[in-house]
Amino acid sequence: MKLIIAIVQDEDASRLVSSLMNEGYSVTKLATTGGFLRAGNTTLLLGVEDDRFQGALNVIERICKSRKQIATSPSPVAGTSGVYVPYPIEVMVGGATVFVMNVEQFVKF
Repeated sequence: MKLIIAIVQDEDASRLVSSLMNEGYSVTKLATTGGFLRAGNTTLLLGVEDDRFQGALNVIERICKSRKQIATSPSPVAGTSGVYVPYPIEVMVGGATVFVMNVEQFVKF
């Protein structure tokens, strides 16, 4: 058995949870916050049997695509100290960060 921890952008989370559940996977959804853009994201926990593992990864890969987004980044104003003006930059967001762990024991009460 494997534990899949998938961190996805909020924009993809609902569609991903629906798709996983339609495929017969049980999913636990946790609201989390990312560090770089301070944007909301969602962490999903899935316990899957070894023979269904690749199928779960395929669903995650199909739904969670990377895309470009405009974000504001602070920039110091020339000649002043401690004054920052935001300017837009293009960053890649989306996709999924997936961690996989082997599970020695699973108990459900």
